[in-house]
Amino acid sequence: MGNRTFALVVVAVVGVGFLTTRLGVNQYYYFAGYVILQYIVLATAWNILGGYTGYVNFGTAGFFALGAYTSVVLIKSAGAPLVVLLIAAGFVTGLLGLGIGYLTLRLRGVFFSIATLALAVVLETVAINSEYVGGARGITISRPARSLLFGSYVEFLFAVMLLLALLAIAVAWWIETSWIGRGLAAIRDNEEAAECMGVPTLRLKLVATTVSGSLMGIAGAPFPYYVTFVDPLSTFDLNYAVNSLAMPMVGGTTTWIGPVIGAVLLATAQQVATVTISSELNLLIVGVVLVGFVILAPEGLLGLVRRVRGR
Repeated sequence: MGNRTFALVVVAVVGVGFLTTRLGVNQYYYFAGYVILQYIVLATAWNILGGYTGYVNFGTAGFFALGAYTSVVLIKSAGAPLVVLLIAAGFVTGLLGLGIGYLTLRLRGVFFSIATLALAVVLETVAINSEYVGGARGITISRPARSLLFGSYVEFLFAVMLLLALLAIAVAWWIETSWIGRGLAAIRDNEEAAECMGVPTLRLKLVATTVSGSLMGIAGAPFPYYVTFVDPLSTFDLNYAVNSLAMPMVGGTTTWIGPVIGAVLLATAQQVATVTISSELNLLIVGVVLVGFVILAPEGLLGLVRRVRGR
């Protein structure tokens, strides 16, 4: 995907966000739009490690929740503003990604995936037993009533998540088009051959885990203000791990725009199902769509388009 496609996507996202915040739409659409944008960030972050590098991460919920609980600690202890929450969450989860990457990236295939899943379980256990952040009972966070330039704080959170989505897309696009992206692609295709050719595989994988973890944590930073009640059940939700994996696979994992397409399609379908039928259908929708794509279009929508064009 070239620079023109990237520019068009950025303009489209900014245009939709600007119109939404200026047309005075129903508040529910801000909540639903926030979720869709949040999944764009998570899917894009997952794809930097899982798609570009080929290391499947099942610990998305752990990084997301750590970002949320970092915000809870700073709100409770210092009443920190949102910009500080975003920076702190990104730093903490990026540091965790670096550390976990250094310890586990020598594992390959299913062993690495199991290690990331275990990380999420460990973090959830810590949260459940930490009374300062509410423990298993959870904790209530008071949301500011209004924000400068916005009619409500919900609109402000929507605008913040819109900027975070653009940031995640820009980071993924830059990685893909730089020498880092070429090195990660070499690791994905054949790591042994890449090492023989002089590619700094461990260093590049650590970059991928750090950036991926940081973006996941940043996505979780505004979560306490979004839901106003944080507990381990909601922050370590299985939906985050499943969706962040399924969305890039639906759109296509080898390019930055694939996770965006998959996140918009799947997250929108889930929001519509939540309103019209039941929120319990969310995982069923993801499961059915994912199985269908694995069987019929294993390279995602972008791969399907390329195949049709080739024919």
